[in-house]
Amino acid sequence: MINEMQQISNEFKISGKTISFVPTMGALHEGHLGLMREGRKLANVLVASIFVNPSQFGHNEDYESYIRDLENDSSMMKSVGVDFAFVPSSADMYPEGFQTLVAVEGLQKHLCGKFRPGHFNGVSTVVLKLFNIVKPDFAIFGYKDYQQLLIIRKVVEDLNLDIKVVAHEIVREDDGLAMSTRNKYLNESQRQKANKIYFALKSMKELFLNGETNIDIIIKNGKGILEKSGLDEIDYLEILDSISLKPKDIAGIGDLVAVAARIGSARLIDNIIL
Repeated sequence: MINEMQQISNEFKISGKTISFVPTMGALHEGHLGLMREGRKLANVLVASIFVNPSQFGHNEDYESYIRDLENDSSMMKSVGVDFAFVPSSADMYPEGFQTLVAVEGLQKHLCGKFRPGHFNGVSTVVLKLFNIVKPDFAIFGYKDYQQLLIIRKVVEDLNLDIKVVAHEIVREDDGLAMSTRNKYLNESQRQKANKIYFALKSMKELFLNGETNIDIIIKNGKGILEKSGLDEIDYLEILDSISLKPKDIAGIGDLVAVAARIGSARLIDNIIL
């Protein structure tokens, strides 16, 4: 499986073709398709992978229950012009004796890294493996997973990979909820709560644009909206530097507002730039 994908990629490289790559865990939705459409524009060949990566799931997370629907995913990939689907098994990616780990020490200490120990080590490791297998010229990631995007960019920079990481805008439902596979875990009443996440982010940004730079005041505004909506399981709601992810004393243009909230069995993340 891996050798075959590498051989295909090598043949395209030799013939002068460029490759775009979209790594996914499957259970595809319109957000994934947006990444693939972008990849289709950028290169001669579009590759997408589907791999539910066990190393990025923590204890008591949803690895076993994560939605898997390869038949539907294949149909969706065909609809946007994916040329090759790379669908390895866990044994392919982590054969017996596998010992290597990729860690981006600084960026992973913030936001989700504080609540999901080891998660970004798993992400960085599997993405580097996928890059070495697919050999893309362009790799497309979404802004919804903002911290992941920064970490993958850092891996590419620090390890001198000849890949351009392309960021794609957040794709949202009609009510503003960021598209996510885990949205499917929500029942109707939970879904009504979930759409308040983006409402809170927009309210915080509006407060900033009206002149408020006190981070405590802006965050209090957002938390008030979430808690009033019944969203009281908030892992974080923070305003950080959008490059380093370090905390800010006062809010400024270009800063990141990021949130993670738990609703039932779903953990949803979203963000907005001031």
